[in-house]
Amino acid sequence: MHSPGPGKARDLAIDWPAELYDTLKLAGVRHMSYVPDAGHSTLIKLFNADPDVVTNVLTTEEEGVAIAAGAWLGGQRSVLLMQSSGAGNCINMLSLPVQGRFPFLALVTMRGEWAEFNPWQVPMGKATQAALEAIGLTVLRAETGEDLVETVAQAATMTFEADQQIAVLIGQRLLGKKKW
Repeated sequence: MHSPGPGKARDLAIDWPAELYDTLKLAGVRHMSYVPDAGHSTLIKLFNADPDVVTNVLTTEEEGVAIAAGAWLGGQRSVLLMQSSGAGNCINMLSLPVQGRFPFLALVTMRGEWAEFNPWQVPMGKATQAALEAIGLTVLRAETGEDLVETVAQAATMTFEADQQIAVLIGQRLLGKKKW
């Protein structure tokens, strides 16, 4: 674990990625797939540095849905990291965990919201929650670091203990304004 040290609590407004990493590890996640994303960059680095976790960099998000199902069938708990724009790319593939009733957990960084500079991100940002719910996923949302850690802990329980398909949306305001 990446604890801040004895007697020191993390500032979840800043250190939420490290706390998410610890939360997912405690939930038994040993596999992570991702499309590179600035909003997930710290979490990606932590998982990539962990020799006990298998990571896959993807070319498209729908690959991660199939890999998560395969990981589960092989006895591993998996998480898929993506942006809201990527959620649109994998809607059809999400029928695999929904219809197959495989546990599925995705952490989705939102775009098209707070301080968005790219107009192409806005339509899918507005449609992400409704699209994921329409295909059959349960969608949870978090806007603060503290809320996110608690929400992901509950989502992991719902996913891996109750065989549910869950997407946790991470509000763009928590991620901050993109800088290019």
